[in-house]
Amino acid sequence: MSHTTTEPKEQPAKSRKAKREKEQVDPQVAAAKRAKAEKIGRTVAMFIMPLLIVGMMIWGYLGAMHHQTAKNMPVVVAGATTSQVNDFAVALEGANPDAVNVSTAGSQLEIRDQVYNRDVTAAVYIDGKNATFFTASAAGPSAATAISAVVTPVILDEGLKLTNEDIVPLPARDVSGLGAMFLATAMVTAGYMPFSLAFSNSPELLKRRRAIPLLAGWSLLIAGLAVLVTGPIMGIVPGTSILPVLGALALGVFAIGSMQLFFTRIFGSMAVIPGMFVLMVLGQPASNMGMSVYTLPKIFPFLHQFLPMPALGESLRSILYFNGDGAAKHLLILAIGAVVGLLLTTGIDVLKESKGKISTPTEVNVPSLHGGPRPKYKAWRYITLGALPFAMITMMLSFMLGAMHQPTPREMPVAVVGSTMEQAEQTIQGLNQQMDGMFSFTALDNAADGQALVREQKLVGAFVLPSQDDPEATLYTAEAAGSTAAQVVSSVFQQVAGAQGVTLNEENLAPLPQGDNKGTATMYLAMGWIMSGFMVIIVGATAAPHTRPLKNLIPLVAGYSAFMSLVLWLIAGPFTGAIDGHFGALWGVGMVAIFAVAMLATVFNRLMGMLSLLPVLAIAMFLGVPSSNAALSIYMEPHIFTVLHGILPMPAAVEAIRSILYFDGVGVGEHLITLGLWALICFALVVVIDLLKPVVDFMHPVPEAEIEALKGRKLEAKAVEAAENANEIDEEAQLLSEEAVEAEAVSVTASHLDDEKERELAGL
Repeated sequence: MSHTTTEPKEQPAKSRKAKREKEQVDPQVAAAKRAKAEKIGRTVAMFIMPLLIVGMMIWGYLGAMHHQTAKNMPVVVAGATTSQVNDFAVALEGANPDAVNVSTAGSQLEIRDQVYNRDVTAAVYIDGKNATFFTASAAGPSAATAISAVVTPVILDEGLKLTNEDIVPLPARDVSGLGAMFLATAMVTAGYMPFSLAFSNSPELLKRRRAIPLLAGWSLLIAGLAVLVTGPIMGIVPGTSILPVLGALALGVFAIGSMQLFFTRIFGSMAVIPGMFVLMVLGQPASNMGMSVYTLPKIFPFLHQFLPMPALGESLRSILYFNGDGAAKHLLILAIGAVVGLLLTTGIDVLKESKGKISTPTEVNVPSLHGGPRPKYKAWRYITLGALPFAMITMMLSFMLGAMHQPTPREMPVAVVGSTMEQAEQTIQGLNQQMDGMFSFTALDNAADGQALVREQKLVGAFVLPSQDDPEATLYTAEAAGSTAAQVVSSVFQQVAGAQGVTLNEENLAPLPQGDNKGTATMYLAMGWIMSGFMVIIVGATAAPHTRPLKNLIPLVAGYSAFMSLVLWLIAGPFTGAIDGHFGALWGVGMVAIFAVAMLATVFNRLMGMLSLLPVLAIAMFLGVPSSNAALSIYMEPHIFTVLHGILPMPAAVEAIRSILYFDGVGVGEHLITLGLWALICFALVVVIDLLKPVVDFMHPVPEAEIEALKGRKLEAKAVEAAENANEIDEEAQLLSEEAVEAEAVSVTASHLDDEKERELAGL
């Protein structure tokens, strides 16, 4: 008997459909995973956006401006004889081969015209043993100072008698020449900011048929504001120049807004980054406003020829200081920029629409700027949308330009050191009669005490009178404590010594290093800390509202503060070479500064949402920069900024950096205490606010109908609503019909009963 063994049959492979069904994730689990991923992404964005914006700006500014030296500055030479002209040109080029680009001309009138037309930075006319040096400080005080430092020593070395002539000096109404610079900066901000805000809050305004007329109206409005502030109120813009300045400003805002509209089409919600990079990071150094482009890396004279901020700045300079001469070519650049921006935007829109796509954004990332529910009426939303940049421009011009456009020494602390106190006091009495209110003098009888006070930054200078042991006067300054104050003291006391007929020896007790020869590193590093602090809160509140509760916010902001302080030290140190070393101290102080400003921003953000930018910028930047003693000495500004210098976080950050870098840490403790107090007080205020007002840790919803309208489904949404209404009517009619049938049935039944009763009675 044979046994047959049957092999076990191999199970058939599962079908792909069965696999998919088995592997299909539960919808709730999938939704939870997506929500978690989005939460992580939004938290990361809270770090990434400030990193990109702050890192880009500080790296760009420090990289361009931390070491300024003359490079190929155009100079023209003319003279009575060709041999003298050629000899001097050779000597000038030989002494400074990289600093100057020398040309020659035939007459004094010709070289004067070249200086006036800003074709050259300076001109020299040689006549025998005399040399006349022509500049135009209205074309840029920085350029005039830089080229003078290069050319003057060569003139003196050649044994020539020097005469300086400023062809176009700056007017008394704007002796610093900052009017054109701040106007240009404000208009650039007014140009790129509104569309960046509208993209996230009111994207329907980015449609061309709305955006272009709105931009035109906004340009006129903001230009009118700027003229009002700088004209009748401050007197920087004279009455005869109001209309030309108004036109230039309006054209500048329109051109920049047109370019930003194009950026929104290409980069979407990230358009603010390329906008800031092109318009501010590159535009500010290339503008030739604050410092000469010929003292910066060689790319900036090239960018100066076509970027909008240089074009706007130079057109304003031409109108304000040169009777409008030379403005046309710069205004043409702005007009071309406006046309190109609108044409590119139109081209992209047409291309998208031809593919059946919507050309404008269809999402709302910031439902309301005030932090509450989305306004029911569009008018309120549009008013707040315009009010934010409008108020920012107002504060920028009134606070910053108002503080710095007429720098004049006011109670600048200086010591006069004599052999005896009586000698010092007598000298002070005489100086006060000549310079009433300019200086606050302290009498000393020991030069060492004067040096110590200068090193401690309690004095900007110490003037040591001649004595029997030393017949020469000595002036002690500390350039690193503030180069503008040191320059003023040096200039004034050179004249004092000259009037007394004595030689003045100057000793700089704290010179600036070669890597930061203009002292910009302290200001921009501190500015990076301040910007990092408020940006993380503004971005986090909109992009990652789940981080708003303090239990989530504090650890995140603490980690972020450590991270951004490290990044900014790397930018200022190894990446640009603006500072050298001091990592531990700067990193620690930077963390405290960033955290303090973050807490300040949190206080206002709890109360005002994104509108908190206004008070935070006012405190931290628009009042903070003038009172920082960085760009300009606080003793050359209105007295209020001297008071604010000891209170606000920006001055504390600047002075802490100075103390660490240049004064061996002397005085850093008091500035650290100031920053710490800001952090603690603001943290306490946040705790109180959270007790009184619940923290909103979610994004307020946007009505579905509005989103559908943005997606071009407005008619469809109305049809759905009509259908729903029709269904409701049908249901109500059906219900009424059923009730009528029931009533009729009841009536019929009652009628039958009545008939039966009647028949029964009839039978009886």
